[in-house]
Amino acid sequence: MPELPEMETYRKLLGEKVAGKRIAGAEVTREKSINVPAHLFDRELTGRTIWYIERRGKHLLFHLDSGKRLLLHLMLGGWMHYGTEADRPDRTVQVTLRFADGSELYFIGLRLGYLHLLTAKEADERLANLGPDPFDKRLAEERFRERFKGRRGTLKAALVDQTVLSGIGNCYADEIAFAASVRPDARIPELAPDSWNRLYAAMRSVLREAVEAGGYMEQPLFAGDSLTGGFNDRCKVYDRPGEPCFRCGGTIVQEQLSSRKVFYCPSCQKDR
Repeated sequence: MPELPEMETYRKLLGEKVAGKRIAGAEVTREKSINVPAHLFDRELTGRTIWYIERRGKHLLFHLDSGKRLLLHLMLGGWMHYGTEADRPDRTVQVTLRFADGSELYFIGLRLGYLHLLTAKEADERLANLGPDPFDKRLAEERFRERFKGRRGTLKAALVDQTVLSGIGNCYADEIAFAASVRPDARIPELAPDSWNRLYAAMRSVLREAVEAGGYMEQPLFAGDSLTGGFNDRCKVYDRPGEPCFRCGGTIVQEQLSSRKVFYCPSCQKDR
């Protein structure tokens, strides 16, 4: 599932590609991916201009000149591609936005994800329960620690809880825990102050590096896109079971934590 770095990469690149463009039409092949009938979706969008694109956690908001928003959540397996009809991916496309200049934006894999047309108020209500963004300048270390106050579960479960912090999922929760030398199955009440110091610093550094590298998405956004997916080979523990640890040479293990896979190095992630 795309997480903060992947959605931030999309936000930056789409801002360059589609911000300021007028929508010439919308095609929907799966009505469950949207929240209004397909003909109304097309009618509401045709002639509208995308002003800018905002990210909130794992969501993107396309701000339209009508005052409405397109709220995108890719969920598991969703991705996008931008180009012309000749660039159309050989995959099932659930929603297509066609622009007046002949370019198109394809939304693919929206079996669980969605692209909803909302008023500004409706969009804010949908996202009201999101925790602060890890890059929010107001999220100082003290406030970061307060977000976990009263929780008795594991670090991993708290990191991926979107009401605690928005944007972190399975991959970056494991990468943050590794960078902080803390086990992802550590219990929140048992973490020492020094562990919290390292976790806060690791959260900022890991996510910043991932954003700069383009996240871990496999599919480029457009032909010639050399940014998207640049973090694929930089993961230290995620999806690397049985491989040597880059830090200590130990073996990365994969375990099941509740319903989630978790990856870590038992040799150098000692804190619990």
